[in-house]
Order: sequence, then structure tokens, then C-alpha cells
Amino acid sequence: MTLRRITSFLFLATIFCCTFEKVHWSFGGAVSLADVLALCFLASYALLTRPRVPRTTAVLLGFFGAFVLVYLIGFYNLETSDALSQFEKGFVKFAIHFVFLAAAVAWLWRRGRSYYWRALGWFCGGVALNAAYGVVQLLVARSGGNLDSYLISPLTGGASKINVYGAVEGGQVFRPNALTGDPNHLGIMLIVPLLVLTPVYLRLERRHRLRRRLALLIGFLFLVELATLSRSGLLGLGIGAIVLALPYRRYLWSRALLAPLAGALAVLGAVVLTRLHFFEVVFRSRINTSGGSQSAHFEVYSFVPQILHSHPLFGLGLNNFSIYYEFVTGKTNWGPHSFYVSLLVETGLVGTLLFGAFLVWVFARLRTARRLGRTLTQLRDPLASRVRPLAWGLTAALAGTMAANFFYLTMQFYYFYAFLALALAVPLVFRPSSSQ
Repeated sequence: MTLRRITSFLFLATIFCCTFEKVHWSFGGAVSLADVLALCFLASYALLTRPRVPRTTAVLLGFFGAFVLVYLIGFYNLETSDALSQFEKGFVKFAIHFVFLAAAVAWLWRRGRSYYWRALGWFCGGVALNAAYGVVQLLVARSGGNLDSYLISPLTGGASKINVYGAVEGGQVFRPNALTGDPNHLGIMLIVPLLVLTPVYLRLERRHRLRRRLALLIGFLFLVELATLSRSGLLGLGIGAIVLALPYRRYLWSRALLAPLAGALAVLGAVVLTRLHFFEVVFRSRINTSGGSQSAHFEVYSFVPQILHSHPLFGLGLNNFSIYYEFVTGKTNWGPHSFYVSLLVETGLVGTLLFGAFLVWVFARLRTARRLGRTLTQLRDPLASRVRPLAWGLTAALAGTMAANFFYLTMQFYYFYAFLALALAVPLVFRPSSSQ
């Protein structure tokens, strides 16, 4: 029983901290707090586990083997010691992430429904804490301080600070990156709890004890989303909202939905009116698509035909875009700024098709989860009002995250694998029968 409690704590702690990118230490590469917790969970789970696992975990392990094979074949395209070092770092990270995903699905399946809701709460709570840190970080920066130097740097030994976007009227424009490495990362991560929790909140009974809390949380997360000034985050949120608008269109003008959004916009409006010209300049700069940063985001797509011409099947090798980019442009430590460019350049057509097949399978499992919600409705099971909104929210969050990753790479981060575990576990945990 003690080992089970330890395993449970390590799992919940991992998904709670999975967005805390800044909490890492530099030895043998960047070792994050989530790395440490995930490895401890896997070790504890291995001691506790039974031989039997759900079919979903078996399929995940099959995908894991296929990915490893593709990456090891791509290994033979490496040409320098720096390329080998980058490959090793990327491969170790991927292995930890994916094995954690497989074990997490099996763990959630074993622990049941109440534990699943608890895990979802810990995941969303971690993102909410991250967002709250970003608000405090922004307020401290406006007063001339650096919150990271007080709390993060003494813990990790590294330097970090809030993102400085530019200057207007002699004052700096800050974009909170909170405990993530980039304000755009924060913006994209926030769309997951926003899209997952919104349909669940809309279906809660009027007097449910969580209804008001979720309304406040959704409004707060939406406000922080806007504060990040992340166009990719808003793109993902918009795509996810379109997905949700299909089954929940009757809620579009409901008081339940408009109240948290109106509250967030009211707070934003009050802040904007205090410095109207300042925010007008910032807004115009963010809708301008001809700047240098925008060119860089689109420029990386021009490398795809070049790489596919030289290494069409298996690419340059895992985690090696920065090596190629430095060779061509002279810029060091520069990622592809697109998850899909990363796939094509680093793993070629074979790796891209394999990952595409993996995402299609995840969407198929979410479709099964939505069908499960309809089945529960036909059985007049009150759980239907929770499962079906949850399944739709997870579907919207996956679609939104995929859209946002056209210009960023958050789909290779820990939080994405924790999110996938929660998504893939729904058909297993809430199935009315005991079968897999």
C-alpha cells in the first residue's frame, strides 16, 4: 500500500510539473524536474505493476518500437560529433516521454474513474499555477524586478527572466513566459485546460460546487492567454473553439459561457484604458505579418525541399535541425520553429507518416470516447454528462495544439504526453464493462 501511494504521488507530481520548463539543471544536457519525477514514477510503477496491461498500452509500445526503429535508421545520416550529441539528447528525451505515456495510460486504467478526475485536476492545476506565476512575474517586472532571479535561479543555478517584447513610449513591453521557456509555449499550453474544461463546465448542474470555480478559472486562464500575446496560442484556441462549436453551438450565447469571457475582457479593458496608445502600438505590432520574426517562422519551411532532396526517407537525424541551420545560416541553437518542419527535416517522409498515423490513432480513440458518451446517454447513466463533454474537450485541445504547432514545437514537450495519457485513458476508464 505504501508503494502504491508513492507511485500515485510521483505520477500526480509529474503531470502537475510537466509544464515547468524552467525548473531544470544542466548536467548531461538539460534535466528537468519533470524528467526526475517521471523516471521515479516509472521505477516505482515497475516495482508495483502486474504483467497485464490494457490493449491501448500495448499499441503505444508498438508505436514506440516503430519510432525507435525510424530514429535509429536516421542515426546513420549523422555526420559530426555535434550531430551525435544532439541525437542522443533528443532520443533520451523521446524515450522517457513515450515510455511515461504508455505507463501513465496503464496506471490510469488501473486506478479507475475517481482517480482519473483527480489526475485531470492535478494537470490543470499545474498549468493554472504556471499561469499565476506568469501574472506575478509580469507585475514584478513592471516594478523593475525579476521574479525568476528570486525563485528559479537559486534553485536551478541558471539565469532566466520574463520575455521583453520591445519598448513603447520609453517603457518596456513584457510577455509573461512564467515557468515555461517562451511566452508562446505558455500560450499554447494554456489552450489545453481552456478547451478541456470549458465543455465540462458548461454541462455542470447549476448548483454544482465546481461550477463557479471553473468559471473563474476559465476566465483567468483566458486572460493570461491574451497577456502572452501569442498568435499561435490564439490560433490553436480558435481552431479548438470551432471544433467545440459543432456540438455545443446552443451554448454560444449562453450566460454560462459569456460570463467568464466577459469578466476576463472587462479586466483586460480596464488595464488597456489606462494606457490606450501603448496597447494600441503593441496590438498593431502583433497583427503585422511582415516583421523579422514572422519571416523566420515561414523561412524554416523553405528548408524542407532541400532536406527531402538529400535525405528523403529518414531525414537528417532526430533533434538535428539546429546543426543544419547553423551550417547554412551561422545561427546557433536555433530550432525549426515548427513541429512539422522538425518532423520532415529530422525524420523524413517515413518518420512524418509514422507520426501522422499515431495522431490518426489518437483521434480514433477520442472518437471511441465520444461514442462511449453517447452509449452512456442511451443507458441513462448520469456519467454521460461528464464523459462526452470531456471527450469533446480533449478532441478540441488536440486539434488546437496541432494547429498551434505549425509555428512552434510544444508537441515534443512533457505536457503534450501527459495530455495524451489523459486522452487515451478515457475509453478505458469510463467503459461500462470491465473489458479492455
